[in-house]
Amino acid sequence: MKHILYLLSICFILINCKQQNSKKTEVASVENQLYAETYRPQYHFSPKEKWMNDPNGLVYHDGTYHLFYQYYPGDIVWGPMHWGHATSKDLKIWKHKPIALYPDSLGYIFSGSAVFDEKNTSGLGTQQDPPLVAMYTYHDAEGEREGKTNYQTQGIAYSIDEGETWEKYKENPVIGNETNMKDFRDPKVFWYEPTQQWILLLVAGDHLKIYNSKNLIEWNYMSEFGKDKGAHGGVWECPDLFELKVEGTDEKKWVLFISINPGAPNGGSGTQYFVGNFDGQKFTTSTSEKWVDYGRDNYAGITYNNLPDDDRTFIGWMSNWDYGQETPTKEWRSAMTLPRKLELNKDESYFLSSYPVASIFEGLDYITPSSENPKVFKDSLLNQSNIKFSLPQPLTDFEIAIANKEDDTLKIGYKMKENEFYLDRTHAGIDDFSDNFSPTIMRAPAKFLKGDTVEFSIFTDRSSIEFFADKGATVMTAQVFPKSPYNSFSIKTETSIKDLKLAHIPDIWKTN
Repeated sequence: MKHILYLLSICFILINCKQQNSKKTEVASVENQLYAETYRPQYHFSPKEKWMNDPNGLVYHDGTYHLFYQYYPGDIVWGPMHWGHATSKDLKIWKHKPIALYPDSLGYIFSGSAVFDEKNTSGLGTQQDPPLVAMYTYHDAEGEREGKTNYQTQGIAYSIDEGETWEKYKENPVIGNETNMKDFRDPKVFWYEPTQQWILLLVAGDHLKIYNSKNLIEWNYMSEFGKDKGAHGGVWECPDLFELKVEGTDEKKWVLFISINPGAPNGGSGTQYFVGNFDGQKFTTSTSEKWVDYGRDNYAGITYNNLPDDDRTFIGWMSNWDYGQETPTKEWRSAMTLPRKLELNKDESYFLSSYPVASIFEGLDYITPSSENPKVFKDSLLNQSNIKFSLPQPLTDFEIAIANKEDDTLKIGYKMKENEFYLDRTHAGIDDFSDNFSPTIMRAPAKFLKGDTVEFSIFTDRSSIEFFADKGATVMTAQVFPKSPYNSFSIKTETSIKDLKLAHIPDIWKTN
């Protein structure tokens, strides 16, 4: 009898394992179908399904990069906002996690940031288990419908299990809306070592407000910035403030990010920045605004808190509110830019450069064009690739054409007379999904690092292009929707091209 029971137990285990494996195979098959959708990015982060916008709560802790983001699990258009969640060990391969924050009686969960409260200043963890603390905007949709003006407030939540689960603070909101401003949101929090305090940035309409706190719960208003500075074509959003060393020197400056919608130089959404000084209370600058990215599809980006070194890593939402809810996708919508390392440079003025983090390039195998066509690639891998080359200084006119068998052609080039780069997606693919997809020619004033040559790096994914000139001194990011995969690349130039090469970038979404 014991033998029979033993055999039955073994059979049950084998059947159960088979069922589990069958379920895993079924789930993997469904996920592979989702990731195979025509315009699904293959190496940029995108939600498994449904709507995504701003990156939120970028924080590094205990070897893990956390990416939270504005998420609506009910549709592929904007709706009641949640915080989605993903993690990575290298900023390259991402793992989807359960939704971190859900709307509640105080409202939707709008954008914000996250910190590691190492000293447990909040008292929400313990000295042995300090918490991760997220700060976000509550958006009371019912109050908005009733005509109130104070429907945006600030709340916090905390996690003591490495961000796996989150509990909201019972006394939320921690900052009310005494300003009675409709747009009072997007908290960015960071630790300011000289005063041993937390600093909070909040945007209020068309300017910035700065607060401080010793415990992340009780906040004191200190100063404001921006009523007489920067672009004011739309609402200010998603602030960020951090210190960077000027490359090649010991000088340090503070950099302030402010996203604006509309009002970007090529239309719709964009992110401006200012270089100046911060004394723990006020941000001041004598410079005018510059732009993080001159393409139409990089918005609401912020940088990581708590990185283990002085690097400053940035991620943006790769879309534009002019048409972000209308792009031709079915099961999901929106992606993030590649993570980018920021550096501060100086010639006659200060300027930022941004370039993909080193891990993006690891393991790539590059090929070169044939000797018969040294300026041309014909390769089916082009639709998911990194292309690199260099041109001599001083730079003269050139034009790149990236095309497919349908005669869709994306053009990127430089005009010496105007000293500007351009990205032309006029005939790059499908564009009839929105009247606001124009202007389809984007222009950027050229900036260069010091050197005898100018380095270029172009990243193509199934529905995007990221163009980095001279290690990111000038950047342009754009969505494109070709009717079939791009499979040819050529350069028209009268100067010599150096080190032209292409590498296919593997999928990050395939499951087994």
